[in-house]
Amino acid sequence: MIEVIVGTNRPGANSRKVAAQILEIYKQQGATAQLLDLATLPPEIFSPSSYAAKPSAFASFAQRVLDAKGLHVVTPEYNGSVPGVMKYFIDMLKFPESFERKPVAFTGVAAGMWGALRPVEQLQMIFGYRNAFIYPVRVFIPHIGNELDENGRLKSADLITRLEEQARGFVDFVKRVG
Repeated sequence: MIEVIVGTNRPGANSRKVAAQILEIYKQQGATAQLLDLATLPPEIFSPSSYAAKPSAFASFAQRVLDAKGLHVVTPEYNGSVPGVMKYFIDMLKFPESFERKPVAFTGVAAGMWGALRPVEQLQMIFGYRNAFIYPVRVFIPHIGNELDENGRLKSADLITRLEEQARGFVDFVKRVG
C-alpha cells in the first residue's frame, strides 16, 4: 500500500486536489494506494500532552504509516517551508521505525515559481535523517493557481505525464527497496 499524504490541513488546499489526482494515477496503474489527509487528524493530537502519550484516535494514522510499503508526500510551501502540521505529524510518529528503510516520494505544490522546492528539500533532510529511502524523481508544480481548472484538476498534459512517470517509477522503486 502506498500512502499518498496530503501535507497540509488547510481547507480547500490545492495540495489536496493534486494528491487526489496522484491517487487516481496510482490506481489507474494498478497500484494499491490510499489518501492520508492531515485535515482528518484527531484534534486531541494537538494537545501538548500528546508528546508524552499519543491519543488513541491517532493510532490508526501511525499504523497506516508503519504498514505502508511507500509514502508519497504532496506538500505545499508555506512561508518558504513545510506546513507546520506536516512537521508535527512527523514528530508524532513512532521513532525510529516509522520511516526506517521506507521508500518516500515527493511532489511539491506552490503559488510561487519554485513549486515548493524548499519544503521538499527540507522534508528530504528529515526523512533522510530518519533513514528513509528517498526516491530521486521529484515533481514540482509552480504557479499552482494557473495549473488547475475550475474543477481542481491539472490542465497540463505534460505535468500529468510527469506525475504518471513519477508514480510508475516509485512503484518500481518500492518493489526494489521495500
